Amino acid sequence: MPAELRLPGGVHRLGPPAAVPASDRPITCRVVYAAAHVVADPLGENAPGAPAAVDWDGTLAFRRHLWSLGLGVADAMDTAQRGMGLGWDATRELITRSGAEARTVGGRLACGVGTDQLAAPASPAAVVDAYREQLAVVESAGARPVLMASRALAALARGPEDYLQVYGDVIGSASRPVILHWLGEMFDPALAGYWGGTTLDDATDTVLALIKDHASRVDGIKVSLLDAGREIALRRALPPGVRLYTGDDFNYPDLIRGDEHGHSDALLGVFDPVAAVAADALRALETGDTDRYDALMAPTLPLARHLFAAPTYHYKTGVVFLAWLAGHQSHFTMVAGAQSGRSVPHLIELFKLADAAGVLPDPELAAHRMRRFLRVAGVEA
Repeated sequence: MPAELRLPGGVHRLGPPAAVPASDRPITCRVVYAAAHVVADPLGENAPGAPAAVDWDGTLAFRRHLWSLGLGVADAMDTAQRGMGLGWDATRELITRSGAEARTVGGRLACGVGTDQLAAPASPAAVVDAYREQLAVVESAGARPVLMASRALAALARGPEDYLQVYGDVIGSASRPVILHWLGEMFDPALAGYWGGTTLDDATDTVLALIKDHASRVDGIKVSLLDAGREIALRRALPPGVRLYTGDDFNYPDLIRGDEHGHSDALLGVFDPVAAVAADALRALETGDTDRYDALMAPTLPLARHLFAAPTYHYKTGVVFLAWLAGHQSHFTMVAGAQSGRSVPHLIELFKLADAAGVLPDPELAAHRMRRFLRVAGVEA
């Protein structure tokens, strides 16, 4: 008998999870990173403003899960609550531990390089030094560096020339090609106006100038603007050999599939909760079975669009909620108390969409945990 529970509006019967063939063979048709969340220590002092207390065993186990599906892991990124609870001390330890784990299992790993150890930088040169400090940690871990957008630089920069100078200096310090990261203000309001100029067209011109000046040292750029048309235009303007990693959690299936002019690779937060289904879809794409690819990806899109609904930066709450429902961790607790970032109705809808997408591997467990959550919230299920 299907698992079921009573939700506001009626009884919900869970469907079966997606049938995902087991394979740890790396996906080859696209370069794909799933941006991974951190598992909090449920008995840690994870209050707003407190240093992050991390369950390292649970955190690394989830990364092994992603690698076991043939996906790469993007770590220490915004999905891991960089800038929303995970400070530099915990981030440095996360990078070091994930790097060691990646070497053990042979997993592909990229890690965020930021400037979040800075309190109040006095100059762009201080931003460069902060980037270089974190770059050294990421390179020591053996990971691909992802140069994350810097709140400090956004606050200091007088125009495009400051961005070009800072990024040029940091790229020149890297021992291997880097991934740039263009994170839209819907993910972080402090990044409004990033790259200088007054419009996104101005910003695009600056990004392209930077990449063209350093093309041999840029592996690619992750674009998280939730604007498929702008992403495609940028992708077509990139120098040969520079990848466009989609960070568009609203339009990723079409962008990854691509068209006659090319495709996007992927570095996506939504690939944390939909990892198994996404991996199966990408294996279908490898064989040219676009019908199966579309059939698997299509039900994940309503889930993704709800997960990343405004205020978009609270999507991490839904990511961790789904990890708990799916059995990847034993609790729904987050660093900085971020489990309170979404409402009960939002999470109820997320549960239903996750079920429809087939990303809950044990429906009975998911129903049981949803009942527990609703009971605490004062809703009888």
